[in-house]
Amino acid sequence: MRAADALRAAIARLQAAGVEDAPRDARRLMAHALGIAPDRITLHLPDPLLPEADARFEAALAARIARQPVAQIVGERLFWGRPFRVTRDTLDPRPETECLIEAALAAPFATLLDLGTGTGCIAITLLAERPAARGVATDLSPAALAVAEGNALALGVADRLDCRRSDWFAAVPERFDLILSNPPYIAAHEMAELAPEVREWEPRMALTPEGDGLDAYRAITAGASAHLAPGGRLLLEIGAGQGADVAGLCASAGLTEVRILPDLDGRDRLVAARRPAV
Repeated sequence: MRAADALRAAIARLQAAGVEDAPRDARRLMAHALGIAPDRITLHLPDPLLPEADARFEAALAARIARQPVAQIVGERLFWGRPFRVTRDTLDPRPETECLIEAALAAPFATLLDLGTGTGCIAITLLAERPAARGVATDLSPAALAVAEGNALALGVADRLDCRRSDWFAAVPERFDLILSNPPYIAAHEMAELAPEVREWEPRMALTPEGDGLDAYRAITAGASAHLAPGGRLLLEIGAGQGADVAGLCASAGLTEVRILPDLDGRDRLVAARRPAV
């Protein structure tokens, strides 16, 4: 069987399983099975699909039909142009989170703290973009921290990133120029509405703090001033409809210059605030 024939059949199977973008996913899984870069797939479609590659492709398809995310199946996700290892112990980095990177890079910083780091994509990307900076990345999950440490090593910033197991600020005595987080923000009652790729395959504690979805923001804003240098910035990714609530928490914590920032689709995506300089 040619790779093109196998790909055509795979798209039909994924569509029948309810996978939203079956052609895109099938091509990515075929590239994974062939061991080639995704942008090279068209060149190899006329070739016969060898038994080893066929077996890898079939296993990948079975996983996707079970609604396992593509990033977990192939083991990585591109974020800000760099490959990050992804496992079931971490969130799959979302394109929307790149808004956090853009906002962070809009002003200088020498030190950063990434709370709830997961794959480490936020801290690692910022350190890669600012070679003189240093950072701390925390997570409550030892397995997630191991993934972040591996990504930091693979992407050349391990000597400037200290990965720590911490419940928010508990193991972090220092102050920083920049504190960032994409914390769990989904309310408990919203979990059932999530796509199965998220609800069944990503770590629950990285998705929801339970309750109304705001507990992580309460903890972060309460501790932010004590861990920001004078004039330091806080950047928080938020969920739909949470902008006013999170901005209010920042203001109540004594932070200033509180702003709600949109993503590329115009939806509220970030809350930015600053510790007063004096």
